[in-house]
Amino acid sequence: VGASFFFYMSWNWKFGFLLAACIVYNWIFGHLIAAATDRRWRKFWVALAVALNLLTLGFFKYYGFFIESLDQLLRGLGMARELPFLDIVLPVGISFFIFQGISYVVDVYRGELKQAHSLLDVAVFKSFFPQLVAGPIVRAADFMPQLQKPVDPNRLYAGLAFLLILWGLFKKAIVANYLSTGIVDKA
Repeated sequence: VGASFFFYMSWNWKFGFLLAACIVYNWIFGHLIAAATDRRWRKFWVALAVALNLLTLGFFKYYGFFIESLDQLLRGLGMARELPFLDIVLPVGISFFIFQGISYVVDVYRGELKQAHSLLDVAVFKSFFPQLVAGPIVRAADFMPQLQKPVDPNRLYAGLAFLLILWGLFKKAIVANYLSTGIVDKA
């Protein structure tokens, strides 16, 4: 988790607070959903969790657009006002970790996953740096049970990992560079 936060905050240290807040409120909603005995309360908590996640995403992605549109509308109607325009930087990978949070609360709601008792488990799931900023979006029901399994030391496929890395390096250094310089850049 520390390495993931360091990686994420290397773009902008303030993004770490947003990621931490999203981790905490999704963890709390997971507990509220699991603790609710009445189906209506479970629906209420999951709807509130999804709404808060989408509001967080919407604020960072669309705040400027909505303020500018509202400003144009008010000016067109002759009711121009000074609107609070904030220069908001779009956090890297916000869509991915917001949708990861939605996946967690929905999986808890559906009963496909038990709520995480440890905040650390939710933090690992939401801040896992190999997929934090570029996906793919992984369902919590697929990822989180793996955190509970003990690691089998006999199941280390170092040779296979090394071959996959070499194969990727070959595709990038040889194939992609040839296609780039030989075909694409000629056009």
